[in-house]
This record gives sequence, C-alpha cells and structure tokens, in this order.
Amino acid sequence: MASGGVSVASLWTEVNRCGQNGDYTRALKALTKILHENRDDVTALHCKVVCLIQNGSFKEALNVMNTHSKMLGSEVVFEKAYCEYRLNRVDSSLKTIESAPEQTDKLKELYGQVLYRLERYDECKSVYTDLIRNSQDEYEEERKTNLAAVVAAMSQWEKAPTEDLGLPESTYELCYNAACSLIGQGKLTEALNKLQQAEGQFIFSLSYRAGDMTEEDIQSELAVIHSQMAYVMQLQGRTDEALQLYNQVIKLKPSDVGLLAVTANNIITINKDQNVFDSKKKVKLTNAEGVEYKLAKKQLQAIDFNKALLAMYTNQADQCRKLSSSLQAQNPGHPRPVLIQVAQLCREKQHSRAIELLQQFSDQNPESASGIKLTMAQLYLVQGHVTKACDVLRSIEEFKHKPGMVSALVTMYSHEEDIDSAIDVFKQAIEHYQSEQPGSATHLALVREAANFKLKYGRKKEAISDLEQLWKQNTKDVHTLAQLISAYSLVDTDKAKSLSKHLPSADTMSFNVDVDELENSHGATYVRKKAAKVVGENPPKEQGHGEVKKKKKKKKGKLPKNYDPKVTPDPERWFPMKERSYYRGKKKGKKKDQIGKGTQGATAGASAELDASKTASSPPTSPRPGSASGSSTAPASGVVPPRQQKPSSSGATRKKAPQKKKKGGKGGW
Repeated sequence: MASGGVSVASLWTEVNRCGQNGDYTRALKALTKILHENRDDVTALHCKVVCLIQNGSFKEALNVMNTHSKMLGSEVVFEKAYCEYRLNRVDSSLKTIESAPEQTDKLKELYGQVLYRLERYDECKSVYTDLIRNSQDEYEEERKTNLAAVVAAMSQWEKAPTEDLGLPESTYELCYNAACSLIGQGKLTEALNKLQQAEGQFIFSLSYRAGDMTEEDIQSELAVIHSQMAYVMQLQGRTDEALQLYNQVIKLKPSDVGLLAVTANNIITINKDQNVFDSKKKVKLTNAEGVEYKLAKKQLQAIDFNKALLAMYTNQADQCRKLSSSLQAQNPGHPRPVLIQVAQLCREKQHSRAIELLQQFSDQNPESASGIKLTMAQLYLVQGHVTKACDVLRSIEEFKHKPGMVSALVTMYSHEEDIDSAIDVFKQAIEHYQSEQPGSATHLALVREAANFKLKYGRKKEAISDLEQLWKQNTKDVHTLAQLISAYSLVDTDKAKSLSKHLPSADTMSFNVDVDELENSHGATYVRKKAAKVVGENPPKEQGHGEVKKKKKKKKGKLPKNYDPKVTPDPERWFPMKERSYYRGKKKGKKKDQIGKGTQGATAGASAELDASKTASSPPTSPRPGSASGSSTAPASGVVPPRQQKPSSSGATRKKAPQKKKKGGKGGW
C-alpha cells in the first residue's frame, strides 16, 4: 500500500490512463509516488524517463538515466541516444547507438538522423535504404521522405551524381526534396516547376487534414517552399522577384530560425555593396540562438563569409580583418578568407601587401593556387606590371594551355612589344595539343592564330612550319597556300615556284560579276557616278565651234562701311588688340569731363580742345581698325573672319560666334 491509503496498483492504473490520454504531467506525479515506495522499481524509472521525454525535459530525463545507469542498463539505450540527439550532443548520441547490444528498427531510424546531422550522407543513405527494404509499417512514407532528403543533400553539398532510387512524389515533402535535388544538378527551370507542384500538393492536402495544422504551421510550411522558390529565381537572375518573395517570408516571422537565417543571408547577397543598412538589419537574424544546429556546415560557412564582406562594405576594416582571420583559422585551405583580406587591403591601397598574402597562401596550398594566382595577375595589371602578370599566369599549369589563357598572354606580350615571348606562348600551347589532341579543332585553331601572328609581325620564316601544317590538313585552302608561297618567297624561291603550281588557274577563279550592279550595291563606297543623260533631243552644234564654257562670276567681297581706299591697311589688323605692337593698355582712373583734376580752374573739355594730337590735321601714324576717330581699313579678302577668343576662367567652350547673348557665368556668352 502507498502512503495516504492509495494502493500501488491504483497508481499504475492512473499512469496507464494518463499515458493513453497524453497527460504525462499527471503520470509523472503518480510515478513519483510509486518510486517513493520502491526506489529500485526499474519499470517506474523507465516510465518516468519516457514521460520526461514526452514533456520535452530531455536534460532531466538524461540525468535520471545517468543516475540509475546500473539498474536501467541497456533498456534505455534508445531513450538516452534520443535525449543526447535532441540536446545537440550528436557525437555522444552516435557512440550510444553504436554501443547498443542490438540494433532495433527504432535505433536504426535514430542512427540515420544522427548520420544526416553529421553530414555522413553515404552511410545515412545505406541505413534508410536498408530500413525501407526490410520493414513494412505505417512509417514507410516518412523513411522515403528522409531518403529523398539525403539524396538532395548529396546533390547540393557534395555535387554527387544523383541516382534514381524510384522514390515517388506522392506527397509535398517528397516533391520538395526532388526539387532540391534538381537545384543541385543545376536544372533550375525544372526545380521551379517542381516547387510549384509541391505548393499545390500542400494546399490540396489541407482539405483533408485542416484540423491537424494551425494557421502558423501552414504559413511555416509555405514559407519553406517560397524561400526555396526565391532562391531558384535568384540563381536565374530574377533578383527583383526573388527579393519580393524573401521579404514576404521575413514578414511572416516563422519559428524556424534556420529558415530565417538562410533567407536573410540571401537578401544580403542580393544587396551586395548597396543598401547596406538593410543588410545590417538582416544579418542579426543569422545570429539567432540554435542556428548552428539547423544548417549544414557549408551554409554556416557562407553566412560567415558574407558577414566579413558586409563588414568590408560598411568600412569596418578591423571587424573585417578579425572575421576573415577567424575564418582562415577554421578553414585553413579555403581561399575565400584570404581573398576577403586581399580585397580589404586593396580598398586601403595596399596592393603590395595583398600580393604578398596571395603568394604566401599559394605556396602553402598549391591545390587552391589557380584562383589565387589569377587574382595576383589582376593586381599586377592594376599596378602596371604587365610582364609580372604574364609570369604568374604562365605558372598556372591548369590553365596554361587553354585558348583563353593563350589569347590573354599574347595580347599582353604584344602590348609590351615582346613578340618573342608571345611566339613562345603559341609554341608551348601547340606542342601541348600536338601531344594530347593532335588534329583537334583547338590545335588547328592555335596553329592558324600563331601563323597569322607571325605574319603580322613580319616573322614569315617562322610562320612557314605552321602554314605547311595547316595546308597539309586541307590542301584546298587557297588562302593558306597563298600565305605559304608568300613566306617561302623570302627564303626559298624555288620552293615558292613549285608551290605556286598548286594555285588554281585564272579561268577557275574568274567569276561573272556585274560591275554596275556591284557599284550600285548598298555596301559600295567611293564610286564615280556617271553623268546623267538629258531627256530629249540635243540642240545641233554649229560647225567649227565647240561648246563655250560659261565662266562663273566671282562675287566681290563685302567691304567695311568705313572703308577708305587711300589709307594703307593696318598689317596687324588680324591680331587681337592686346597683341598689337602699338597697344599701350587702357588708362585707368581717368574719366572725361571730370572736374577737380589737373590745373586749378581747368576742365577736361578745355584741355581736350588744346590737345593738338586730337585735331584733324594730325592723323595717327598707324590707323587702328574699328576706332571711332578714324576710318577703318578693309582686309584683302573682303571678309572679316570671326576672331577666336581664349576660353574664360569659367571653363566654357565656344564653337560659333553667337547671334544673341545668353545668360551665364563669368566668361559665358
């Protein structure tokens, strides 16, 4: 009998009834009374652990199991592993499962979940495949959904080739996972259609399970699909539509912190270096508690990279360096943290330090050196060190003989007028393709470009071997044959003559061309047009008299109004007034008719009458055109050209002499 007159049997009846009703809190009270009577009751301890797990008290349940581990033993292996999994102690959970004496189906289910969290997708796939093959119960659909999620993760994060496992798409979860797998394969249009199909299936499923889901649950499920749709649109370049969908998801404020973090991060990637204030708000969502347990390692890595870039865009140099250094310590072989540090150094105009950092990383991580060396070459070009950039590019074995790299190197060497190095680049590339892909389109294209390059720079002797190789590939190529003959004419005239026999005859090269039609064609330029024929009868010509050509009358130039033929023109009339020899400058401060100046009692008017130099009897020695006192002289041509004026201090440029004055600043018309 229990205390208070209640029997243990009745307490167990209460536990059973509460368990069936889902009232685990009342069941715990009854179990506490049972354990008070018998502390070593293993069944009561096991039931208490289950009730605590059902109430979400995983830490308390784990404490109970650890305290009574000797009594409970292997009976609570699943419960212990599950509590550790829910407390994000994934490694401990894995050890607990692997130490179990027997692998039951429920332990295998949990084992698959743990492997998925640890991103051991190959093993996880094998576990779920085995479970689906060897079990038949009501959880088969959930297992297939989990297997589809594993396949999608392998496609997205490991870029593994997808295997058709014959999984159905009967539910919206299966359809959604199939869409994620298509995203990993790069089939974006098909993925978007599949996501729309998943949305339709989910909305249809609400009709027969509306009571099982709250409005919040419905919006959360739709938010996951919509966020993935926006991601596909972003990959397709439809950033405006993607941004609109992302913002709708953010406004819903779903309870899934992982979904919010990914959505906010993708908005930041769209903003880039624009709208940084919005990005600073969104980045707070990526710092929510528990995000690290919801996302894959590559997702968390991408978020951290974007945080460092955002710090750079917001001119937080110290924060950017701190974050990028931390990332480099966490991912020592990843090139992106180094590239972020280099970008920050370039913003600070420290290009030499940036190149040193890139060189150091390249030496330590040769497997990631290709992209790093391309960045080094770009920085050398920014500094104007073209030859150093070429040396770095030629050291990249992976891209060394690619046609694009050959083209870039030849262009840069040509810019530096280093023709020998450019020819050497062609030579090495041709030798590579000669040994790896002889006669391929790329090989022949490089030979053709090398020959043309040598001919362009007068290296006809060196071009002979390339031209011969091309002509042997196609003996009907007249253009190549002509180039080859031209090159041989400088080296071996006999060989040139023998090759000229292969040229087609003049008869075979002649074409029926209508010259008139060709000249009148749309693309014809510089064509001498024929004189148009006069319609009607020509008047009869008199014998002995040829056609009299009419002489064109020359128009006399207009002369100035004050023109005086008796006065000799001023030889300096074409110069600006300030540049003439007799210019003495303006007399400042003297005004006409100003009283109070000069001799006492004298006036300006009286002094002007007594000034003999201003009388008509004494003309100036060198008349000035346009002066008010004398007649202006006419220029020889009869037309006064407009005088060009120097641009004023305001920087306005003048093209024509204006007819009307416009309002403007100093120096304007």
